[in-house]
Amino acid sequence: MDAFTAGLLQRIRTTETDLTRARETGDDFLAEVELAELEDLHRLAAEHGVRLTAA
Repeated sequence: MDAFTAGLLQRIRTTETDLTRARETGDDFLAEVELAELEDLHRLAAEHGVRLTAA
């Protein structure tokens, strides 16, 4: 796995964790920000052929 892929996957995991935390604490604004970031990361992964597997 190259550095780009590893970094992208790490950013996705971190963003998923942050999204979960925002939802659990009821921070709707932060949850929306994290969700938008996650969508952007998924788009970036798709554009570069990075496969994402379900956890």
